[in-house]
Amino acid sequence: MRDIKNYTLEELRQILTQESFPHYSASQIFNWVYKKRIEDFSSMTDLSKKLRGYLNENFFFSQITPVKKETDSCGVSKILYRLKDNSLIETAVIPDEERYTLCLSTQVGCKFRCNFCVSGTTGFKRNLSVSEIINQYLITEKILKIRITNIVYMGIGEPLDNFENVVKSIKIFTHPSGIYLGKRKICISTVGIPEKIKKLADLKLGVKLSLSLHSADEEKRKRLIPLAKRYSLKKIMEAVKYFSKKEKFPITFEYILIKGFNMSEKDVYKLAVLLKGIKKYKINLIPYNPSRFFLWQAPSQEEIENFKNTLKKYNLFFTLRKPRGRNIEAACGQLKANF
Repeated sequence: MRDIKNYTLEELRQILTQESFPHYSASQIFNWVYKKRIEDFSSMTDLSKKLRGYLNENFFFSQITPVKKETDSCGVSKILYRLKDNSLIETAVIPDEERYTLCLSTQVGCKFRCNFCVSGTTGFKRNLSVSEIINQYLITEKILKIRITNIVYMGIGEPLDNFENVVKSIKIFTHPSGIYLGKRKICISTVGIPEKIKKLADLKLGVKLSLSLHSADEEKRKRLIPLAKRYSLKKIMEAVKYFSKKEKFPITFEYILIKGFNMSEKDVYKLAVLLKGIKKYKINLIPYNPSRFFLWQAPSQEEIENFKNTLKKYNLFFTLRKPRGRNIEAACGQLKANF
């Protein structure tokens, strides 16, 4: 038996045509599953009786089990899910007027152990399947009774380390017969794996890219992100520029503001040098979210304002993210799936 939600439309079409079923049947099945949200082959009335029988004998619908839901006073929700092997993941939803952004997890734990992110403190267990990624979307919508408008692959795990399954899930999210989220509605966040960034760019999926930068100083970045010891900023920026030319979307550079560490004028100068030549970008400033696992401290409001003024001095474009979801440990770097 095969999990139907593990397959893209093209893959499902190939399977069905090999079994002598009409090629358009795949689109009909996708319409039932992702448009009508029906997970019962017997109810798919525009399919032939023979095809419904074949599907019942060869495919099934997987589920992930919601264990706990929390909602912050600012409206951010976090859901803890249990997978079939009893592994745990977390998914967060950030509301903003009429927009609901889903923060998806792509792995059980994380192997990269960034020294500001709680997700890596429990180690790495495995990649999520395509269906486990897709189910976060489908079941979260059902639980919260909302229409999710945007997706960020920014939860637990490194998306580009689960490359094939993430790409397949994007194809399901964006296909007209599937969930059909438009371009610019999906963003992939990465700590920087150059060869995977270029590979993603070549696929031209119409997604945006966010680089977890946090310092333009090579040595400081190594202290924050162990993977930086393998990939230099030069190699990462070459890949980012390649992606920018292919997709034409602005690149987001995530920059966690850490008191006394990466907020000096020298840090800003190095940032200006690093971003030279990139026409479309924005720096997303994120005040550090305190955690019992690390000794870093969040900057004061005055320190944040001083840093913003220095960025303006060097003509760097930035936005400041509001600290939301801290009270339920759903803010940036806080997802852990600890239950």
